[in-house]
Amino acid sequence: ADGSLYAGWTTDLDARLAAHNRGVGARYTRSRRPVRLAYWEEVDSQPAALRREAALRRLTRRQKLALVMGGPATRRADNEDARGG
Repeated sequence: ADGSLYAGWTTDLDARLAAHNRGVGARYTRSRRPVRLAYWEEVDSQPAALRREAALRRLTRRQKLALVMGGPATRRADNEDARGG
């Protein structure tokens, strides 16, 4: 709840969000509750998810906010380039 932006991947978005808000997700989010979903994407595979997560983490805050500004819980379909292009 400090306004920071966190990127991660999961196979179960609802469970992951609930875990973060219980304080049992990533160490980064434990002290930043409540966690709110601002943006999500679907990809075809775990390797694609890991590549996309890495690409998102390299974005500046301004670039991440531009993604988020597409609307709450905006979705980027996996038929687009999952490597960030």
